[in-house]
Amino acid sequence: MFTGEIMELDLGTVLPCVSGPKRPHDKVQLSELSADFKNCLSAPVGFKGFNIANENLDTKSSFTYEGAEYELHHGSVVIAAITSCTNTSNPSVMLQAGLLAKKAVEKGLSCAPYIKKSLSPGSGVVTKYLELSGFNEYFDKLGFTTAGYGCMTCIGNSGNLPEVVDEAITSKDLVVASVLSGNRNFEGRVHPLTRANYLASPPLVMAAAIAGTIAIDLATDPIGKDKDGNPVTLKDIWPTRDEVEQVVQAVIKPELFKEFYGQTLTRN
Repeated sequence: MFTGEIMELDLGTVLPCVSGPKRPHDKVQLSELSADFKNCLSAPVGFKGFNIANENLDTKSSFTYEGAEYELHHGSVVIAAITSCTNTSNPSVMLQAGLLAKKAVEKGLSCAPYIKKSLSPGSGVVTKYLELSGFNEYFDKLGFTTAGYGCMTCIGNSGNLPEVVDEAITSKDLVVASVLSGNRNFEGRVHPLTRANYLASPPLVMAAAIAGTIAIDLATDPIGKDKDGNPVTLKDIWPTRDEVEQVVQAVIKPELFKEFYGQTLTRN
């Protein structure tokens, strides 16, 4: 006879969230991200605060990169990385990111070139199923090209930012952001100049890179404009569960894992 407790979970209460800006266990609902970040700007230095004298989100720093003019503000994203931790071991989430990338590219959306973007899966199987699905092409078009396998951005291996971006950040004492699908976001760990670091799912990492900032409501505000100049929200490109499941069933086969891991000890 069952003598334990029955626990109920209303899935309607489960909301999308990220964690940050400094610790992996500080949950922030996606709809509250912008407000929470703004509060952190003026809060005393500590687990959440940055104690910035001028926390105005309109504070800007202009620079030229690859012949084009750009502006950074508090909350601008300068690093976006889909990293090797638990998220990239989940084919459903990775293929969801692939579907989002495809829909974004087809809409005409892109990521600013100065944002340091990378994909570093934890397994070569990820590369295989992204190729089978054709989504690797869309990852590449958004700048999320495979840089290697294993830990990278979480432990500070994202590399240098462009020098002009460094100067734009430091000249106005901006609190800029990294968004990554890793498991550690302590201040200074990802990059010395990204004081705000948020952990997010792979598709949300892409969304933040497209938007170029975490100082907006990613859940409802436009993250870009389509080919005709119309605003595009995350809802417009977010894949449905059925769309994701259809791709998973088509490309995720046991043979992929057997082929890759069956040769692990025999590879040169």
